[in-house]
Amino acid sequence: MGRIGQRKLTAALFCVGIANQRTRHSMGFTKLSLKGRALKLLAQREHSRSELETKLARHVEEGEDLGAILDELEAKNFIDPERVAASVVHRRASRMGTQRVVQELRSKGLDEALIKYTAAELQSTELERAKAVWKSKFGSKEPASTPQEKAKQMRFLAARGFSGDVVRKVLKSAAEDEGDFD
Repeated sequence: MGRIGQRKLTAALFCVGIANQRTRHSMGFTKLSLKGRALKLLAQREHSRSELETKLARHVEEGEDLGAILDELEAKNFIDPERVAASVVHRRASRMGTQRVVQELRSKGLDEALIKYTAAELQSTELERAKAVWKSKFGSKEPASTPQEKAKQMRFLAARGFSGDVVRKVLKSAAEDEGDFD
């Protein structure tokens, strides 16, 4: 088969593929059940119960009980608040302060006791994490010499959820060590 024949065959197969897609599309796809949607969301990342309630509420149809489905998923350990908290800490703690991580945990609707426990664990490493964040942003520069530079660096760390005491300690140690934390 020559080049022209291959091109015609490729074009014909392409057109058939498009026609099949249109047919499938015009026939409609099967809709996911509420449980299927929940499992699909949980396969992507850990979700809290309240997150799933919010995301699935618009898909509830008459006769479906979202609460019962979520209860079943919790009973089978698909929804686990401790895993959600651990996931958030894993994703955020290296770049964010304790306050910011706690804010995100609260937005996910987790239990206050779990949030306090997680915050206590994060508090012990906050100074080291803040130094690492500061060094990644400002480490190659000289320590803040003007009040404007110092304020900029303080705002940077505060916006990431580090406490005021930790921010001051980071900038003080940076000035003493001249930016070298090693």
